[in-house]
Amino acid sequence: MIAVAFLLMAAAQGPNCASPVTQADMNQCADRDYQAADAALNRQWKVTSEAMKTADREAGAQDGRPGYAASLLEAQRAWLKYRDTHCVSEGYQARGGSMEPMLVSACRAELTKQRTEQLRKLAESN
Repeated sequence: MIAVAFLLMAAAQGPNCASPVTQADMNQCADRDYQAADAALNRQWKVTSEAMKTADREAGAQDGRPGYAASLLEAQRAWLKYRDTHCVSEGYQARGGSMEPMLVSACRAELTKQRTEQLRKLAESN
């Protein structure tokens, strides 16, 4: 009875991502890493987007061309499509296998971390 309670507690806490054991654990840990990277991206997006809106206000009219914020939004939408499509193709290394979700999540996490840094630098330069 105690062993069952211990197993239920361990299952509720999720895998130890410092040293995952099963492929299911590895998949879950890769997804957690991606979720954390995505949350950081969303926080940075707010900062960078606001910086671009400020730059637009300071620059005034730009001959009918899109402003900083509009260009950033268009670029971000294109980047999201690229990231997701590219990472699906990365997962094809194990297409249909139990490892495929881990490969996709790891790719998304890495590209998302890189994009977060790009957005940080962009906000700092304006």
